[in-house]
Amino acid sequence: MPPTQPTFVLVHGAFSNSFSFAPLQAELGLLGHRSVAVDLPGHGFGATFTRAYQTPQDAEGLATTPGTIKGVTLADNAAHLIGILERAKRNGPVILVSHSRGGITATAAANIRPDLIDRIVYVSAWCPVDLDVNDYYAEPEMATVDAASLGLALAGNPAELGLLRVNFRTANPDALAAFKAAFLADGTDEEFLTFLNTFQPDENLDVGTSADRARAETWGRIPKTFVRLADDTSLPPAMQDRLIREGDALTPDNPYDVRTLEGSHLKWLVAPAAAARVLGELADPEE
Repeated sequence: MPPTQPTFVLVHGAFSNSFSFAPLQAELGLLGHRSVAVDLPGHGFGATFTRAYQTPQDAEGLATTPGTIKGVTLADNAAHLIGILERAKRNGPVILVSHSRGGITATAAANIRPDLIDRIVYVSAWCPVDLDVNDYYAEPEMATVDAASLGLALAGNPAELGLLRVNFRTANPDALAAFKAAFLADGTDEEFLTFLNTFQPDENLDVGTSADRARAETWGRIPKTFVRLADDTSLPPAMQDRLIREGDALTPDNPYDVRTLEGSHLKWLVAPAAAARVLGELADPEE
């Protein structure tokens, strides 16, 4: 019998969900690859879209209405992902692919159950090694990031809501311009607005602590790939390269296999053919 094809398990980033992977899954499927897109707790159809978020918007209601993602932790995300990895592993090898903030969950799951993952892939994703994720934002590699862009459309007080809520349906031209520059500067306005409408307003606050950083004895045993996004302004190439260096220093006998794609933080999901080919090479390394 021919070797079993791996299953790609795809983990989304902040404010996103499984819907964002539909074009990539179509490309993977047409190349003959099986994939599963994950909705972390409080995402996808588990997200909160309040009536206050509809048009005409109710600013006061949007700032105060509770959200289902309140209290969701990184441990919850990791446990949910591990459950999916367990099911996927019954069908053969598993390649875990994460994007952006999803890398934190992928790393946490890999720390706990490396036996469920045959390769871990970070596509411009966070894999904290030397620092906690929030602390990386104070480092020189993140100096070019417009950290205030989300604040232009922030709804409510995160401390009071117990979550981070952003009004992605804002008509504020400054906020929209900042979002486009951060996420999809190389896309058309139509592509940008379409992707923005797949975002959900709420995200959980827990990005982990030092206990959730990559561990050499578990995470470090898994073959790993980092796909750099050359034009990413949300997680700049300088920070991507730093994460690669730190991972390699942690496990020098198991360094990253590094690939590079042109494009912004979201372009690889809008136009996924090149990314699908790279992932396909990881599934069929001899081809």
